[in-house]
Amino acid sequence: MSLSDYTETEGLPAADRTPYKPWSYDAANATLYIPRLKPGQDRWFAAALSGQKGKAPSRLGVFAEHPRHKRWEMVSVVDLDSHELPDIALDHNGYATAVPADGNKQLAADADLLRTAVLDNFATGGTRTGKKTLAPTKASKRQIKVHDKTGTRYGNQATTVFSGAANRHTDAYALKTTDGGALVLFSHTHTQTDTVAHSGLQLNPSKDDRAWLHDLPRTSITYTFVCNDAATVPAKAAPSRLIGYTCARTDAAGPPAGPWSNRA
Repeated sequence: MSLSDYTETEGLPAADRTPYKPWSYDAANATLYIPRLKPGQDRWFAAALSGQKGKAPSRLGVFAEHPRHKRWEMVSVVDLDSHELPDIALDHNGYATAVPADGNKQLAADADLLRTAVLDNFATGGTRTGKKTLAPTKASKRQIKVHDKTGTRYGNQATTVFSGAANRHTDAYALKTTDGGALVLFSHTHTQTDTVAHSGLQLNPSKDDRAWLHDLPRTSITYTFVCNDAATVPAKAAPSRLIGYTCARTDAAGPPAGPWSNRA
């Protein structure tokens, strides 16, 4: 996601580039959730973070130690829709409890089901598993709005289809909450394919597409998005709550249009 941001910026004319400014998280205001882990388990922790000094945390990040390089890395960060953080269960020493994020029968949904529900929000507007698995929240409604608004923006001149894509980032993390459920942090990948309705039309890439599409008109464009998601999941059979997600466009590709095409 970070690399795609650099790629997109480098594709812009110099006059359109926004200079990068140094920034940091407010370490003094961070809340760390450090789980007790058994010997041999991969080491990781979660952190509620704020980019402004003295402000309440607005992001959830996951830091993990790379097992081969023994180097700590931020592997996930999610923008939250609320400054109210999930109630993480802590033991008498202040440690959190890590629980399995995948295949956990003690939770109403695991990372795989949550990922399927999120993908359905984009693909169908949540008509299959999205609205069944996820309660209405700002985050889930925003995903459904992306499906509804983007899918009709071209009218009868082009179509837009969302679908799931091969996901390289299958690692997921979960912490026990005070109600017996869990906070689950996971990632997903989806595509958005825009296609002209008939020959003679073309899609003109925007300047933000230049790094991938090089200003060449296309008859179809498939955008790839990698996203980080955060959800609170109950222990009993009830809908989960998507509390935030963050996406980045990581690729765009499509067949060039012929010289006879008109703008869609």
